[in-house]
Amino acid sequence: MSAQRAEVRVEDQAEVMGTRERILEVAMELFTEKGYDKTSLREIAERLGFTKAALYYHFESKEDILRALHMRLHEFGRDALMGLGPEPVTLEQWEELTDGLIEQMIAQRPIFMLHERNQAAVESLHSDAHDADHEDLQAAFTRVFNDKRVPIENRVKMASAFGALVGGLFVSGEAFMDVPADEMATMLRDAVHRLLH
Repeated sequence: MSAQRAEVRVEDQAEVMGTRERILEVAMELFTEKGYDKTSLREIAERLGFTKAALYYHFESKEDILRALHMRLHEFGRDALMGLGPEPVTLEQWEELTDGLIEQMIAQRPIFMLHERNQAAVESLHSDAHDADHEDLQAAFTRVFNDKRVPIENRVKMASAFGALVGGLFVSGEAFMDVPADEMATMLRDAVHRLLH
């Protein structure tokens, strides 16, 4: 294959991924504004200037779009968490991991509002692949929190810090959405660091 043809394929893939991201962003706006159930594929396509058929090229259904948006939650901290070696996790490592999570989660705050406003639709997404993904992440957390080589006091601190992070951004729903992102990140980091020290 010529270098020119390979370059065109890379550009095509980038264009497809760019279009897919645009679809997800517009769908997230509409699902959040109007609700998942009250948003049609036609509305998503129209806002993008697409035909419904063009939308089907990227997503087979509205549920597939919601699933793709929901799966963004699974990406928060995945690499850092899965990248923890076999050695016991220290409080310093956990602090670094949670700092990274805060940055990722703050950058994706709209996803939390989407979940808050569409809980029933999100709950209906469970599938074997989705559940397996949850189990992988759960197993990674369980391994850290059950590691008897780490003093129990430190494990409780790590679990509490993670709980504070999730509570501050996810469980709290829309309570803090009016707080500017940089302020929210600073307050969350302070709260998490206090729990770890």
